[in-house]
Order: sequence, then C-alpha cells, then structure tokens
Amino acid sequence: MSAMPAPDLPTLRWGIIATGLISSWFVKDLVLDRPDAKARHIIKAIGSSSREKGQVFAQQYCPQEPPSIYGSYQEVYADPSVDIVYIGTPHAFHVRNCLDAIAHGKHVLCEKAFTLNASQAREVFAAAKDRGVFVMEAMWTRFFPLMRDLQVKIHEENVIGRVQRVFCDFSLDMDIDSLPDDSRLKNPDLGAGSLLDIGIYSLTWGLLAADPNIASKAQMPSILASQKLANGADVATSAILSYPNGVQSIVTSSLSFATAPQFCRIEGTEGFIILEGPVHSKARDGDATAEARTFIFDKPGMGFYWEADAVAIDISEGRTENEIMPWGETIRVLEILDEVRRQGGARYSCD
Repeated sequence: MSAMPAPDLPTLRWGIIATGLISSWFVKDLVLDRPDAKARHIIKAIGSSSREKGQVFAQQYCPQEPPSIYGSYQEVYADPSVDIVYIGTPHAFHVRNCLDAIAHGKHVLCEKAFTLNASQAREVFAAAKDRGVFVMEAMWTRFFPLMRDLQVKIHEENVIGRVQRVFCDFSLDMDIDSLPDDSRLKNPDLGAGSLLDIGIYSLTWGLLAADPNIASKAQMPSILASQKLANGADVATSAILSYPNGVQSIVTSSLSFATAPQFCRIEGTEGFIILEGPVHSKARDGDATAEARTFIFDKPGMGFYWEADAVAIDISEGRTENEIMPWGETIRVLEILDEVRRQGGARYSCD
C-alpha cells in the first residue's frame, strides 16, 4: 500500500469546474496515494452543468471523500470550504470562469490555453493582482521532471553543444468531419482548432528547447505561420520561430493525423535529442557516430499532481504566481499564438 502524504504538508481544498475528460484526469491524479507527494489535495466541490453529471463524476473519481455537488459553477465559487478552483471548461469560457472565481476570492488553476488571446489573460491577471489571489495556467508538462531535466541537459550541461534547430509536432486524428458543428474542436466560438488545444504543446517544447529563459527574459522570435482552416477553425497549423542567434523552432499541430511516438527532435552542434512516447515519457540523445543513450521517466498516473503540488507550495508560502509558469510567460505564449492566428487566419469573436 502506498504511503499517504505527511500531515504537515501544504493542503489545498479544490473546487472542480466542469466534468469533462481533462477534469477527470486531473482529479484522478490528485487523489492518488503518492509516497513522494509534496502537498495534500482534497476535492471539496464539483461544479457541472447538472447535479446528475456532477454526481456521476464524483462517484467515479472521488471515492474517498465525497465532495459537494453543484449544478452551477457559481455555487463552487461561493463555497467557503474551497480554497482554489480548477477550471477545465472549453477555452472560450476560461476568462469568465477565472474572473468569477477571483471575484469570490478564490485561487485559480486554469487549463491551457489560459484564455483565447493575450488581452483576456491581462484582464484576468489584473483582477488577480487586485484581489491578491494566486492564478496559474495549468501547463502541466512544464512541471514534468523530464522537462526540467531536459532543460539542464540542453542549456546547462550542453550535451548536444549549441542548439541549432527544434522540430516538434503534436497531432491527433480526431475525424473532424464526423464531429457536430458545436464540438469544442470545431466551433470557433468555443476556441476550436488544433492550435490552442494541442499546438500549444508543440510551441512549449519549441520555446523551452530553443531558449532557457521565460517571460520577459526570453528572446522573442520572429514568426512565420500558416494554417489550414475549416469553418473558421484551424485543423492544421505550422509555424517557424526564428531567433536572433539563428536557432529555429519548427512547431506543428493537426487534428487530422496522429503524431508518431518520436514527437520532438532537438538538434545541436554536437548531437541531437529525440523525445518520444504518447505522454512524453522517454528521451534519447546521440549523434551520427556516438552510441545513443536512453533516459526513461516513469510516473504514477498522468503527472498532473506535479503542477498541483507546486501550486500548493506557492500558496502556502504566500506567492500569487509560480516561477515555472509565471503570468508573464502565459502572456508571452498567448502573444505568439495571437500572431500565429493573425498570419494563419483563424479568428475568434473576442479578437
């Protein structure tokens, strides 16, 4: 039997907004018994479009301590037993959900893409600053040990010399034509398309492999982008990020074809690194003459608890933003996504 987290660890009481797939993954990870847990997480409330859906969700994913079930999000925001709200709604609703939670004095962890554009993100962060609450974009892969170790190997140990190029693709075969027009992957009013849903992953790997810095300290690349559109939403996006030092990151996404296991290649002056695995669990490095080395990163569950633990520690120590995913980095990424869409043609009503 796994060891429970120590009682003196930081504790967060969560309210979950929406009961879709991403919320189920998050909650399943939070209730796992982990001997190396850095925080204790309690699911106190579930908010759904109906109490019935919330009850089914809680029965499946919250068996230990049954949470309060609400048929509206506002009831979660108003629940005094909730410290922080996790937002797992479609992208288009994030700004309203965040602002409503902040207005009630709740901390917020909001799924990526944080908002539809950079302007909306600035509005959320301004509200959070006024209320003094913690807010973070839930870009979970940034908190993976693999990501942190990769940063060290590339930018500190220089295992492949100077980075020259990065290729990264995140794509899924979603059979778009068969989906209803109101699908979150098809309806522009919901922030549909490949870019905000999975292209943000390609961009994240492309940015962090090319430059060790984030937010205002990072270089801002020039961008050349193209999109394939259907009913106003992008079904495929390609972008070349060119840095002043000559490094290029080529990042792509699609809803029509599944990415191969080797989803990212980072090339340097003295070798290359290949990232592979459906949930980014393996990395290989090597060059044309040297024997390749493989590094395996195992984890229980899916790995959402790493970001949740980081949030709990920040809040317990009085911080309102996280150093791995600070507000400035969310805005920088959204500014790049905005420019990709400007060039590619995908538009949202809020633009």
